[in-house]
Amino acid sequence: MEALCPFRRYPGNPIIRREDMPYPCNTVFNAAACRFGDEYILLLRVEDLRGHSHLTLARSPDGYRFRIDEEPWIEPSDDPEFGPYEELGVEDPRITRMGDTYYITYTAFSRHGPRVAIGRTRDFRTFERVALAGEVPNKDAVLFPEKIRGKYAMLDRPGGYHGVPGAIWIQYSPDLIHWGGGRVVLGPEPGWGSGKLGVSTPPVRTEHGWLVLYHGVRATGAGNLYRVGAMLLDPEDPERVLGYAPHFIFGPEEIYERTGDVPNVVFPCGMIVEPDGRVKLYYGAADTCIGLAECRLDELVRVIQRGCPDMAVSL
Repeated sequence: MEALCPFRRYPGNPIIRREDMPYPCNTVFNAAACRFGDEYILLLRVEDLRGHSHLTLARSPDGYRFRIDEEPWIEPSDDPEFGPYEELGVEDPRITRMGDTYYITYTAFSRHGPRVAIGRTRDFRTFERVALAGEVPNKDAVLFPEKIRGKYAMLDRPGGYHGVPGAIWIQYSPDLIHWGGGRVVLGPEPGWGSGKLGVSTPPVRTEHGWLVLYHGVRATGAGNLYRVGAMLLDPEDPERVLGYAPHFIFGPEEIYERTGDVPNVVFPCGMIVEPDGRVKLYYGAADTCIGLAECRLDELVRVIQRGCPDMAVSL
């Protein structure tokens, strides 16, 4: 089974629960992740008692034991440009490092629906909003860690509501503010991700191409089931999918993934690749807590390659 689902859960899961938060909240889940100096950083989505979300930082020396900041770091804005689109919360962040800047994509949520927002920091103390990217509905956005043909590139998920298929798209920008050139990268297919797809973690460059983890949703008699897939994109033309695993590679199995505010959900927003090739995957479990699973980078690539014997890369 490990050849199909290479991730191994950390025995101390969940690593962060509501009870670990230093202030009252409903749930904590869907955390972005990165390395910053000698620390591991998690940017937690925290849902308050009203049902609105904000983002709070947690820090760790080892990636397992986290100290959570006493107060939220990113709350809905009162700026007239951003405020109307964040009135109901800021959700599901992802972190992409470019040089000495850490770009944070997140979902701005309002009565108008979900919208992609972009911000940045250099020190994880100050935060600057950069842009609202595109219109509603759109979410699950991640930036590539380097420019593609001289432009910023972003994977996102427009649609997915009211009968519109939720597919993974790519678009480009000269300045992180003006976006266009949208193309479909990967759409739902019959099977484990037949409902909608969305990118989970920012792309990681490997010798075989851009490794991207994504979530797939399947409607069942008991509600939606969220699981994780993996694909490789062409390193020079990421609109081109080199291959993807035909099966999910990680799904809800444990009680804390099966039971919660939204049952049967594993939803990664952060993945850290260590210098030795070990991978730490941080994921929201049942929209109620945060789990950690680990594998090796080469195991992830092999899972895709085994499922795509015609890929133009070798094992």
